Amino acid sequence: MKKLILFLTYLFLAQNMLWADNESPEKKIRHTISGHIEDASSGEMLIGATVYVKELHTGTVTNVYGFYSLSVEPGEYNLVYSYIGFGKIEKNIKLEKDKTINMRLKPSHETLEEVIIQGKASDRNIKDPEMSSVVLDSKKINQIPALMGEVDIIKAFQLLPGVQATSEGSSGFSVRGGSPDQNLIILDEAPVYNASHMLGFFSVFNNDAIKDVKLYKGDIPAQYGGRLSSLMDIHMKEGNNKNFHGTGGIGLISSRLTLEGPIVRDKTSFLLSGRRTYADLFLPLASDEDIKDNVLHFYDINAKVNHIINENNRIFISGYLGRDVFENKFARLAFGNQTATIRWNHLFSKKIFANFTGVYTNYDYEIGSEMQRANSFNWISNMKEYGLKADFTWFLNPDNTLRFGASTSYHDFYPGMAEGVGDQSFFDRYEVPSTYALENAVYMSNEQNIGERLSLRYGLRLSIFQNVGPGTVYNLDEQYKVVDSTVYSSGDFYNTYAVLQPRFGLNYSLNEFSSLKATYSRTAQYVQLAQKSASGTPLDIWFPASPNVKPQIADIYALGYFRNFQNNVIEASVEAYYKDMQNSIDFRDHADLLLNQEMEKELRFGKSWSYGLEVLLRKNKGKLTGWIGYTYSRTKRKFEDINNGLTYNSPYDKPHELTIVINYEISPRLSFSANWIYSTGAPVTFPSGKAMYGNKIISIYTERNAYRMPDYHRLDLALTLQEKKKAARKWHHSWTFSLYNAYGRKNAWAINFVEDENNPEIVYAEKTYLFGIIPSITFNFNF
Repeated sequence: MKKLILFLTYLFLAQNMLWADNESPEKKIRHTISGHIEDASSGEMLIGATVYVKELHTGTVTNVYGFYSLSVEPGEYNLVYSYIGFGKIEKNIKLEKDKTINMRLKPSHETLEEVIIQGKASDRNIKDPEMSSVVLDSKKINQIPALMGEVDIIKAFQLLPGVQATSEGSSGFSVRGGSPDQNLIILDEAPVYNASHMLGFFSVFNNDAIKDVKLYKGDIPAQYGGRLSSLMDIHMKEGNNKNFHGTGGIGLISSRLTLEGPIVRDKTSFLLSGRRTYADLFLPLASDEDIKDNVLHFYDINAKVNHIINENNRIFISGYLGRDVFENKFARLAFGNQTATIRWNHLFSKKIFANFTGVYTNYDYEIGSEMQRANSFNWISNMKEYGLKADFTWFLNPDNTLRFGASTSYHDFYPGMAEGVGDQSFFDRYEVPSTYALENAVYMSNEQNIGERLSLRYGLRLSIFQNVGPGTVYNLDEQYKVVDSTVYSSGDFYNTYAVLQPRFGLNYSLNEFSSLKATYSRTAQYVQLAQKSASGTPLDIWFPASPNVKPQIADIYALGYFRNFQNNVIEASVEAYYKDMQNSIDFRDHADLLLNQEMEKELRFGKSWSYGLEVLLRKNKGKLTGWIGYTYSRTKRKFEDINNGLTYNSPYDKPHELTIVINYEISPRLSFSANWIYSTGAPVTFPSGKAMYGNKIISIYTERNAYRMPDYHRLDLALTLQEKKKAARKWHHSWTFSLYNAYGRKNAWAINFVEDENNPEIVYAEKTYLFGIIPSITFNFNF
């Protein structure tokens, strides 16, 4: 590791000398072409649009804010501006000084109704040193069959190699064998700690409000950190700054509406999007009196405003608010997320782009009952995060793009407070005090082209995590028993961890249509989830690293071969990976996690590792599009105090998974889509026998996760009917008919062992499944 860090540091120093040499006046004079590329019809900035210089056979792409910069020697050039789904523009320029060229691309006249997983350009998967990542165009996933007709971005990613659902119908996901809390999900840079609605059956992301989603399955850029396995980077739409526009849909369980338009044309725009289920509106019609007064719904609201101050300054303000509510005469449960982001884009020069960000996020839940009963109680919990970031991009020359920056985050963990409600309650007030932490990071990385065949991406990230008072640390002995405690006052910094995280990737182009790639990255995680169920619940507790809990660290290696066919219409890739994890966390048998001030004594620490192979074949153009993905993945754990010190399967160890996704355009108005999923059953711990203990018969368990649930498979179908096209019509609509679990597979959600009522010595297994065949219909519209 030390040798690798020294090598990367040497590369930075050597590169600085090279830049200085290249910029020497007697060597070369360069001018810079820069600007923004946007959608001419809406004003939305285009992420990953390509700028190509024909004469030099080189170019660049726009960043997440639609900005590009390219430095070349003086001369006359032909520039080609392009983006998938948009018409190309070729522009001839005579470059004698720095130029600002803002470009507006028009959507192509071809109707692209097929589902497309796209890169930044048609051959970007071959040329880019980045690997283990994928961009999902949210505009093209509406035809993917969905549970109850609710299009879900996260469930679309679950159809890709290396990404697996944690349980039936869940929006929780495991990436390359990692646990769900090892995925960093950010919405306009703000972390989202619980991305689920309705206990995980739907995600919190309204597809109508989303512009772009990118998932990094391991090769995470140096500017991001804090999680071991993956980064899901989600950007909301900016709002149409040309014309007022709306989209929406009416489904069986929910409706949605998105409005966007200019506040000041070409300068200021807004986006407002809302979604709500309405099952509770029909509950009063139920014949059962116990159901009539129930409340059951979720809602979410996305809002964004962006303003162009001038050519060098732009401001974006965005927010999300979502909540789930369930209530009957016995109990109530409510939980939800709130995020807020403010960003300022500033150009220090034609070559230096900066983005300054402030974020706030909060996840909270409450559960209880207000009835005048002996067991009436109220329980609340939340966690908050406040963050600041400064990110800089320096477009040094066509062969080098330097990124550097810093960030700080303040964490407030409130595990919870429970107290009795009413005079009859026997519950006393019980509270687990808040804990606080500060997380800081600095980073630097470079993307470098060496000749026409070799490109590199390398960087360093240093993160520092500090526990801050007030707080109490329970000191544990070797048997994890509390021996005493230490109390710290407000403002005390009583524990510090620092982890240096190198990142390195290379791409060697074998020819125009194929390449070899390799990456290495080290990631560190300081906050984790106390979770005993793979499906997750709203009551999950996040907790920080501490004197008793070391940060989790992963070293991730990946090697891939990429090959395109038929002029980049068909893409194929094979990636192999190995992930070695230190300070992994699991829980002792029968752990007590909820409202436990001494929860750290329930934790156990060890090592884990995962390895696998991912194969993807996809077709991006034509009447028939889609992909076939196969994943072979193993994930193991070894803890001295669990499973008698023997290696055991991780809860997310699913050796085989196969997904097939197709979309066929039957006619300009009618399209058909289907997806089929197969995966090995998840590991589970089952009783292996029974024994008498006193006067009771108890179950005997052997190895942890030694058994498996039955294999999982499911077929989903959908048919989309578009309206008849009329040039003058401003209102457009479509109908989507879908069938979830088309052949009625009863996939096991849980298996319980039940004693026979007449003979307790006889035990039988009882399977619980969630879904049979579920038809749905959705009416979508835009104007």
